[in-house]
Amino acid sequence: MKKWVIIGLVVGLGSVWAVRKYPAWRGNTEAATIDQRPKTAIVEQRDIHFSVPAAGEISPAEQVSVKPEINGRIEVLPVDIGDEVKKGQVLFTLDDKELRNEKLSRETEIERARLQLKQAERNFKRATELAEGNLISTELFENSKTEFDLAKNTVERSLRELAILDERLTKTKILAPFDCTILTRPVSIGQAVSGSGGFNSGTEVLTIADLHNLIINAHINQADITRLRQEQQVEVAVEAVPGLTVIGRVERIAPQATIRNNIKGFAVRIFLKDADKRIRPGMTANIKIPVASADNVVAVPLAAVFTERDPQTYKTERYVYVKTGEEEYERRPVSIGVADFFYAEVQYGINPGEVVALEPPKEETARLAKLAKPGGEKTAGKESPARHGGDNSKGRAQQEGIPPKPATRPGTPTNPRT
Repeated sequence: MKKWVIIGLVVGLGSVWAVRKYPAWRGNTEAATIDQRPKTAIVEQRDIHFSVPAAGEISPAEQVSVKPEINGRIEVLPVDIGDEVKKGQVLFTLDDKELRNEKLSRETEIERARLQLKQAERNFKRATELAEGNLISTELFENSKTEFDLAKNTVERSLRELAILDERLTKTKILAPFDCTILTRPVSIGQAVSGSGGFNSGTEVLTIADLHNLIINAHINQADITRLRQEQQVEVAVEAVPGLTVIGRVERIAPQATIRNNIKGFAVRIFLKDADKRIRPGMTANIKIPVASADNVVAVPLAAVFTERDPQTYKTERYVYVKTGEEEYERRPVSIGVADFFYAEVQYGINPGEVVALEPPKEETARLAKLAKPGGEKTAGKESPARHGGDNSKGRAQQEGIPPKPATRPGTPTNPRT
């Protein structure tokens, strides 16, 4: 019992010591981390390509559920899942023995109707001659004429029924409407199927699709949809095929927004022509929508660019701190062009090889802290362009020309690294 009491006291004292020492240890760790991060960067020339990411699902451009138009029984089914079929090739045929026997009966009825028509025609001609000589009554003449008309109607009706039967016979053989691949085949040979005109809209025999031409159905955020246009080319990466990148073309943009996964956006269809054979329907595609690009331009990290807005005139100035000595920095105004998530193009103000600060120098930080005190002179807020852009920040304001948002507190510096 005494042993457990001693162990409990040791554990308790250790816990108290840890609680007291943890804040100091954490502060030292955070300070060490802050000291280790870089405080300067070298101005360099690089390519900047800014694009908006999106995701979508790949599906065939043409997909058809193949159903017979008439009732019947599957007699021939020469294709299976995965088979590639050319346009006009037989997909399946129905048993047509009953229809062919019915056709023979219709043809026999037509021959009989034609014989009756010839007889009625002879009787009508004879009655006409006799009526002209007033040798028969008008009633007999009218009866012969009616019999002749009825015989003609019978022949015409039989011919129409035969044409309908011939059309039904053509529907027993189903051909491929285009070059396609068999996706599903839920039935087998000998199974009875119903036509598409029936109560249950027909039995699905096959599902076919054109896998040479694929589309991507994507949902683009409303903040990014204005960057898209029809016929625009986008870069597409397929998750299931590492390293594969293809070019897609924006084919359709929905005119009305919809909500998916609590995000309001627009449905976009991107066309992939002659897609790689490794790409299959249902795969996830990552889309890069190009927004702006610049090649071999002077660039600095986004953290090196600061923004100052005059609270009176609302004029905005962007500037960097260029190192001029061991601990000396010069503030220079710059003009920002294209920017991505990490770097910004500097159109003028600095040169490649110069060193810029990633956070305000000590004297600037002290000056801003003094001005931020109650009663101090009001100054403009400072923030990095990486903080701009509303719902889609990380450097978009530079391409759109959006004025930077004021700081949370006037006179308080705002920087991703502070």
